[in-house]
Amino acid sequence: MHNDVVTDVSYGEFVMRGEILGVERRRRWSDEEKLAIVTSVGIDVATVTRVAQHHDVTRQQIYGWRYELKRKGLW
Repeated sequence: MHNDVVTDVSYGEFVMRGEILGVERRRRWSDEEKLAIVTSVGIDVATVTRVAQHHDVTRQQIYGWRYELKRKGLW
């Protein structure tokens, strides 16, 4: 259960209104999970965009993981 919080922030004559629905947590991915996601690009013509959407990550994360895994010698 979470509490809804509504905030108003005023900047001169503009008012920004935002709603906080809950606490987001950072997900942690093991090197094995990252490798599985990165290597799934290209299988059955899967694009980086399609793989990212399927795993609910950004394209930039996949490219970053690819770079990181290459640097570690895992890919």
